[in-house]
Amino acid sequence: MITEILILTLVFLFAINTPIAIAIGVASAAAVLIQGDFDLMMVVQRMYGGTNSFHLMAVPLFMFTGTIMEAGGISRRIIDFANALVGWLPGGLAAVTIVSAMFFAGISGSAAADAAAVGAILIPAMKKSGYDSDFAAAVQASGGSIGVIIPPSIPMIIFGFLTGTSIGRLFAAGILPGILIGISLICVATFISWKKGYASTTTFSIKQTWIAFKRSLLALGAPIIILGGILFGIFTATESAAIAVVYALVVGMFVYQKIKIKDLFPLFVNGAITSAIVMFIISTASVFSWIAAIEDIPAQLAGGLLGISDNPVILLLLINVVLLIAGTFIETTAALILLVPMITAMVPSLGIDIIQLGVIVVTNLAIGMLTPPMGICLIVSCSISKDSIAAISRRVLPFLGILIVDLLIITFYSPITMWMANLVAK
Repeated sequence: MITEILILTLVFLFAINTPIAIAIGVASAAAVLIQGDFDLMMVVQRMYGGTNSFHLMAVPLFMFTGTIMEAGGISRRIIDFANALVGWLPGGLAAVTIVSAMFFAGISGSAAADAAAVGAILIPAMKKSGYDSDFAAAVQASGGSIGVIIPPSIPMIIFGFLTGTSIGRLFAAGILPGILIGISLICVATFISWKKGYASTTTFSIKQTWIAFKRSLLALGAPIIILGGILFGIFTATESAAIAVVYALVVGMFVYQKIKIKDLFPLFVNGAITSAIVMFIISTASVFSWIAAIEDIPAQLAGGLLGISDNPVILLLLINVVLLIAGTFIETTAALILLVPMITAMVPSLGIDIIQLGVIVVTNLAIGMLTPPMGICLIVSCSISKDSIAAISRRVLPFLGILIVDLLIITFYSPITMWMANLVAK
């Protein structure tokens, strides 16, 4: 009875476009009231407990790092280096967009921040160079989705928090899949650009590439510090996030001198607001997860899938389908907290390492960032290009196709995730 009320209330609130955090919180509070064994104060306590974690401190810190990097002029230098690397390809700006997104993914940990920081510069540049506006937005949305796969990754931090898994190993496991996805998207963008006759932006020059690299070296220092520190066991993911904030401030204020003292307060406010949205979702979703655990919902759902088949290949395909659908309709953080307990309950039957499972889960939800109605990368790109979601959704289809292929490779070829992960101490 409680399970049905919880799920029906949640579906109804989603259907009437209630904000994600409020919908989950209201549904959870209603279930507590109807269940009757707990005081409503338990909802507040669980909300607090759900965010009271050292690991989750990395979330606002990584998001704030991305905000500082953008304000500090670091995005522009990364884009210039990406242009020197791949601008000579047909439709060079499209390839530059994806490579820039890959570099920025190593800084922010957020797909939305990735899409906004790079898209604000490159979508107008592509439109000015004669690219179709909806194609430019589709390229940026596709590239932005890499932001949660290449570490640091906020969804991976949340997955690690939920499962007690090493966040450092999850980060390492996301490196090769992120590169695979980036190269695949570049191939698709370049092929379409070639068919459309979009020109390159530069000719390849080792000298110019070296100059651009030297100019962007400090900008690229953040991902090197973040990943190097974690992979070599120098500091934890949370500690690396704090160091990245300090590094970004020093570079933005004293080296590039793009950030002034008067700019700090608005930056802190913007970072706080952005982080609060994510943490509010985590807090309410933790109440939902608590009720789901009491009602044994994850085990019931896992049992339902196991009842369909006990073949690991079939089960992995079913999990991918469930996650792809969930990513389309549910915000990423909420989807993780609602679905990860069910999926991890099936690990013994899947025959894969939980690290690989984490990358599979995050990749599925990254693909959901390209699909309406909850596709955050799609929404950010639409807001920049001023195109309709329907128009961009059509142009995203070829990119979605290659992402599905990449997802199957990540799902069934474990070395692409586990080789790097096994280099990190457990």
